[in-house]
Amino acid sequence: MLIYVCSSSHGFGHAARDAAVLQQLRLRRPDWTLVMSSMVEPRFLRLLLGDDRITIRACRWDVGMVQADALGVDRSQTLAALSALETALPDQLMGEVEWLRAQADSVLIFGDIPPAAAELADRVDAPLVWMSNFGWDDIYRPLGGPFERWADAALAQYKRGQLLLRCPFDLSMNWGLQELALGLVCTRPRPLPSDWERAMRSLDQSLVLVGFGGLGLQLDPELFLRWPRHHFLMASPAQAVQALALQQVPNLTLLPGSVRPIDVFPLCSRQLGKPGFSTFCEALDQGVGLHVVERRDFAEAAALMTGLRRHGDHRVLTRDQLERGDWQLNLSLNAPESGPLPHDGAQRAAEALIALAEVR
Repeated sequence: MLIYVCSSSHGFGHAARDAAVLQQLRLRRPDWTLVMSSMVEPRFLRLLLGDDRITIRACRWDVGMVQADALGVDRSQTLAALSALETALPDQLMGEVEWLRAQADSVLIFGDIPPAAAELADRVDAPLVWMSNFGWDDIYRPLGGPFERWADAALAQYKRGQLLLRCPFDLSMNWGLQELALGLVCTRPRPLPSDWERAMRSLDQSLVLVGFGGLGLQLDPELFLRWPRHHFLMASPAQAVQALALQQVPNLTLLPGSVRPIDVFPLCSRQLGKPGFSTFCEALDQGVGLHVVERRDFAEAAALMTGLRRHGDHRVLTRDQLERGDWQLNLSLNAPESGPLPHDGAQRAAEALIALAEVR
């Protein structure tokens, strides 16, 4: 059996949750061939997957929304990218169909959530399982105008699947499919470099993880100095100049390249960042409070914030508060309105994929 994941290239969160499901599949069916197809940078994908036996195929299956920065989108660039992808997809589909047919395995297509996964599944006569908390139809429809065409096209593709694995923090996804509701979909922390972990645990400061997704967000390094009783952890930014400036901040440490954000959650009391599915799942799984900067131009964000208020300890910040350094780390967290979500989303997703695959 070959499980082929069409993973969204919109951001790192899709790749993180897909990696969690593939890891659970590997535990249960170690002899199956697992493939991750994405345009997320291969080195980062390898770090997420933690399994050199998983094949990586460099394919862009969707656009999502082109980000202006970590907290904003660029609508005109998104429309241009959608048109460019529409032109490029036929050749990519042909190449991936030929590659899959050459593997001589039974195939199941797992889409998170490129609409084009439906066409790939049809061409190789494979079952199709979607997993997500939203579809691009949910994102494009509220934007109106030229986005209506893309919302209609995405919805038509989503209706062609056999099963929807519905993640928490969800939008409507009215696709007319059989559904299975999941809990938190995330992987587990890995051991940290021992010397580095000892150094972090020896600090007489509360540890706070800062993260704004793959694009990051340029914050004035002086803002961290306003919180001398806290020590901040961040993934190293891609821009060398920004990384050098952050390295000079005495109460901030950049993560080693082999360490994922989830690996340091057990050390942290709080996380400062934007609304993000995988970040929310990982933080709630590890009992970390979330300080979240609101965003209003992406429909998923409202569902994420509703879910956070129901299920997680939190504080909500405006972008202005973020940029002024008013991060409220000295204040108590707001308690959730409801109980916790189940922690077995990745396991249940893997079991559902196995059940469907082994029927064939």
